[in-house]
Amino acid sequence: MSVHRRTFPGRPEEIRNARRFTVQCLGDPATAAPAELVVSELATNAVRHTASGAPAGTFQVVLDRTGPAVTVSVTDAGTTDTKPEFHHPDAEALCGRGLGIVAALAERVEVYGDHRGRTITVALPMPRPGGAAADDS
Repeated sequence: MSVHRRTFPGRPEEIRNARRFTVQCLGDPATAAPAELVVSELATNAVRHTASGAPAGTFQVVLDRTGPAVTVSVTDAGTTDTKPEFHHPDAEALCGRGLGIVAALAERVEVYGDHRGRTITVALPMPRPGGAAADDS
């Protein structure tokens, strides 16, 4: 079991540091690439759309590599907005694709919390040697 946890200041430039943290913790490029993308999308949403982006705000990244999956969790500082929606916007939309990307990569997505802070947890399939996902036949 390998769990890595880090809290980042809620500034846009810290999203790069969260991605770097993810790659360093997971090591293997086949495992790290999808997790890095998920962390990037969720951290961006935390900084842009929640109190995490306020002057004293933070967001937390937790990476759990156990069993047949890597689990990525990002916790924000809360918002009065509604619960995040994992859908694909129409072709003309200028934003809103991040959570759809996350959902497409995930085996499972769970959202916990409320206006005081939410954690989005994403289970990613562990790639097999040669690049195939663990559940591919």
